[in-house]
Formats: sequence, structure tokens, C-alpha cells
Amino acid sequence: MAASMENIFVREFERKNGSSLNISQCSTGDVGCVVWDAALVLMCYLEMPDFHNSAGESSMKEKIILELGSGTGAVGIQAACLGGNVTITDLKEFLPLMDLNIKNNAENITGTVVAKELKWGEDISSFKSPVDILLLADCIYYEESLEPLVQTIEDLSGPETMVLCCYEERTTGNKPMLQKKFFQLINKAFTTEEIPQEKQDPHYRSEDIHIIKFTKR
Repeated sequence: MAASMENIFVREFERKNGSSLNISQCSTGDVGCVVWDAALVLMCYLEMPDFHNSAGESSMKEKIILELGSGTGAVGIQAACLGGNVTITDLKEFLPLMDLNIKNNAENITGTVVAKELKWGEDISSFKSPVDILLLADCIYYEESLEPLVQTIEDLSGPETMVLCCYEERTTGNKPMLQKKFFQLINKAFTTEEIPQEKQDPHYRSEDIHIIKFTKR
């Protein structure tokens, strides 16, 4: 089932500067309708020292940023609040929810953010590429989507692109196999580096949630 604009409920996320993001979610729907834990971990990591210069300014400022599989749009909206010029993307049925969340958090956005449809594996000529930063949270979910997802990551990336992939390590069903296959595909074109726990937000990190940085070979 796709995202529905019925049964909406709002979750509030506190930011380090004292402001809050109010993210609308759906109580019915598929994987894109709520803020998953991996998205929350990635949102909080974007506020950590790795993304600030010596003057305390966010290094996201004016960067070209794109989020894949945005769902609610929470991660990309966080990046826009840190000054990035962000495009949040997902299937067409998720656009109303993402647009609602952009509207409801406009007062915190210091960069720009737009929501656009993007089907993994299809033409990306309407998007500016390569991007400076590519974000994805909990996108390793369906076997049939793995190769299109990796193709889209490659298409949007250049040698200077920072890809940040945050995912929850799942041990049930075919999920371990999916995660293994995903990284086998990624390693053909990218080098990978895991972000240590100590560099993540001390209150929003978990041993079974990993942030991996990809750099194109």
C-alpha cells in the first residue's frame, strides 16, 4: 500500500539549536510512511562536528544534496535546515507527504528543499549531478530494488560526492542476504568506510544501526 494522506500523525524531533522538526507520518501504508530509526540516527549525525567547520558553521551550507527513498523527507529536510540545497526523492505517491513536511517546517529551513519523483534505475537527466552529498536511510529492503538503487547511486555520484548510507542491521528472513548483496554491488564502484559510533550522536546511535560513507573509485 502506498502512502495515504489519511491517518496522519505528527512526530516532533528536537534539534541541537533548540528548534524542532514536526514530521507528519502515516499510520497506514508501506515502508516510506514513518521515520525509521536509521533515518533518525542519520538526521542527528548531520548535526555532529564532522559537518561543522572551526567556526561552528554547518558544512552543509550551499551544498547540492539529494536524498534517495526519502519517504517522509525527514533526513533531507534536516539537511536543508543546515543550509543545504536539497532535493528529496521517492515514488510519486509519497510526494504529497513530503510536500506537507516541507511546508510544515519552512520556518527552520535555511537552505532550499524540493520534493521530486525518482524511480531507482531510471533516467536522472532532470537532476543536477553529480551531487555533493547523497543521503539514504534504510533503503536496503527489497531484492528487486538493489541493482536499480546501486545504479542510481552511481549515476548521481562523482569522485567528490559523499554518499552516506544509514541502515539497520536486520537478522530475520532474507535481510542479511540483501545487505550482503547490496554491499557486494556497491564495492564494485565505491570504497566504503563505516562512521565510528563515537562520531555519532551519543543519544541517537545504536550498535545495530550503521552509517557507511561511500566514495566513488
